Amino acid sequence: MRIAIDARESGSSTGRYIDRLVENLHRLKPEFEIVILAKPQRLDYFKKTAPDFKITECSYKEFSLGEQIGYLRQLNRLKPDLVHFGMTQQPAFYKGRAITTIHDLTAARFDNPAKNRLIFKFKQALYRWLINKVAKKSQKLITLSEFVKNDVAQYVGIDPEKISVIYEAADKIEVSAEPIAELTEQKFIMYVGRPNPHKNLNRLIDAFAKIVTGHPDLKLVLAGQPDKNYELLQKYVESKNQAGQAELAEGERSPARDENRLGARILFLGFVSDGQLRWLYENTAAYVFPSLSEGFGLPGLEAMVHGAPVASSNATCLPEIYGDGAHYFDPLNTDDMVAKINEVLDNFQLSTNLIARGKKQAAQYSWAKTAAQTLEVYREEYSVQNRSLIV
Repeated sequence: MRIAIDARESGSSTGRYIDRLVENLHRLKPEFEIVILAKPQRLDYFKKTAPDFKITECSYKEFSLGEQIGYLRQLNRLKPDLVHFGMTQQPAFYKGRAITTIHDLTAARFDNPAKNRLIFKFKQALYRWLINKVAKKSQKLITLSEFVKNDVAQYVGIDPEKISVIYEAADKIEVSAEPIAELTEQKFIMYVGRPNPHKNLNRLIDAFAKIVTGHPDLKLVLAGQPDKNYELLQKYVESKNQAGQAELAEGERSPARDENRLGARILFLGFVSDGQLRWLYENTAAYVFPSLSEGFGLPGLEAMVHGAPVASSNATCLPEIYGDGAHYFDPLNTDDMVAKINEVLDNFQLSTNLIARGKKQAAQYSWAKTAAQTLEVYREEYSVQNRSLIV
């Protein structure tokens, strides 16, 4: 059987799933012919990590007309027995047998203020239509958590038995830790990742403004590729600074107070290298994950691998994935967030236990398991095809 794997997302944060899947599938030496469809800039990567697979260029951008027409033609010419789409984005009218991994339904539910509202709403409506289309036409779906499995089944109205849950895993960063100069003498809590609205960082900033009253030397570190949403967060912090300054009498203002402004305590680091990220994980007083919606919650699990105590939202799949390795709060309740983060900061025994439990929890997941279970899904589909041919 010829299996094509859509790897167009390779190299992105979300594309880590397909990168690790292909790498570990290759190690299993599957009995099928595997064809990897990747963008030009990722061809060499796959030739190195999966040299026994056939690597084919596929330059069609996700959510584009080229994807719907050109990519459809490419698949029809390739004539695979099965296509594994690693994301929902795919030619809507491809009629061949397919397996689709649906990571979550976040993009179908949450707005993005960094985008033009009318254009975003139009694309979101198309995306919702595509989810329904893909879920129903795919022979099998894969989700990364039981929560998303049930969510997708209910959202689309399909039998949950059509969906296989196959967990991801967190990687240990292998490069040496690289200290960040402005933090080497500081106590800090941190978040790394995208700043989209569902990540709930406004409430984390509100919570931090209360936490620092009892921890005057604490800083909040926000790391991630700078974009319009991070700019909006920086403006939000500045608005809180101005509100705080306005409450002070003229005589109370001073350079010392300026140093203690909220904005001086929140560091927007932007993009960090792998070495810097490892150092942050290994030195943070707590990794805080306030998200309202996740499909797996990889950053918190990655923090656990590196020995960071994790304070997490109790929303969606996170308790399922983190188990007893995190200290949970209600992400819609800022006071609860404050209380739980303070408990991690103030209770040494709790923090120590979270580190130990977090490492144990993260060790339950591995990309080797992900690949082996995905290969079993391929084999099951191969058996179904053979039975249909015999009949």
